[in-house]
Amino acid sequence: MNETAENRLKRMNMRSWRRGTKEMDMILGPYSDDRLATMDAADLELYDALLLENDQDLYQWVSGQVPAPERFARPAGPSSLKRCAQSRKLWRSMPPSFAASVRLIPS
Repeated sequence: MNETAENRLKRMNMRSWRRGTKEMDMILGPYSDDRLATMDAADLELYDALLLENDQDLYQWVSGQVPAPERFARPAGPSSLKRCAQSRKLWRSMPPSFAASVRLIPS
């Protein structure tokens, strides 16, 4: 893909806020707003790959129901998304099924 860095960040931010499920919108959107502009090239690649994943899989990885694949075991991976959601207290506005699945993890 031949896109400028600015367009890539805009695309990734928009894709973070407009997912297939409201739960993932509420996790990825704020995460993108908070961290996307400060990510290094490797983390941007990883996050871009995460955005291509199915929402149901991402949801299970972030909520800890299923371990994330090894290829996402980096600082910008699902565990970072979970910590961001917890720090913003997003689980309080989530459906009960999501709120029950999110457990506080040590920082």
